Amino acid sequence: MKAIEGVFFDLDGTLLDTAEDFVITINKMLTEHQQPELDGHVIRQNVSAGSRGLMQLAFKIPPGTELEQKKAQFLQYYDLHIQDHNRSTLSQPYPGILPLIDELERRNLAWGIVTNKPKPYAIALIRQAGLFDRSHSIVCPEDVRNAKPDPESLILACKQANCSPENSVYIGDHIRDIEAGKRAGMVTVAAHYGYIAEGDNPEQWQADFNIDNVQQLHNWFESLNWEMPKDRSPA
Repeated sequence: MKAIEGVFFDLDGTLLDTAEDFVITINKMLTEHQQPELDGHVIRQNVSAGSRGLMQLAFKIPPGTELEQKKAQFLQYYDLHIQDHNRSTLSQPYPGILPLIDELERRNLAWGIVTNKPKPYAIALIRQAGLFDRSHSIVCPEDVRNAKPDPESLILACKQANCSPENSVYIGDHIRDIEAGKRAGMVTVAAHYGYIAEGDNPEQWQADFNIDNVQQLHNWFESLNWEMPKDRSPA
């Protein structure tokens, strides 16, 4: 990477800590079905499994019609929960994210979000975090034919932000994030502070850089002197 042009984040478990919203929604469903609640730590570890994986975890049911029904119910409950503006906003940027974004913007570097989260939910959470109007790019599964680990969404994000993949960084907390970033030709960063499943080892994802917190990412950029092309300007 000759110079940093763009920095892109996965959403859940990388940019925002959204686990508590999942915990509340899943345990509400379990209570209504007269089943014991799940430990929040277990749910947090499995957020990256997506809605279908979370329903399999919660209700211990195999793929099929019942699972799809539970998934649809979960998405309905989740949507109602995150759209409830009377609740305290539970999903928050991880410590260090906002200062890092401030620094990226101060240095005229593009930044964006690339997520496999369905667009209505992603946009709602990004707006609540006050980041929607600041991002140069937000790419969700509805925007591409193939979601991560396919590199299509990352390549689109770079195009929207007017930066080249080979001079851009992608940070994520799942192996599919690292695979997508590598296939797009980007520098990849594994966020160990995110939602790592039990038994998974991020060190084995072969990311270019591994971080336990956002400050380490900031320090890495500092070590590169935030070098950037002189003629780059955001789209």
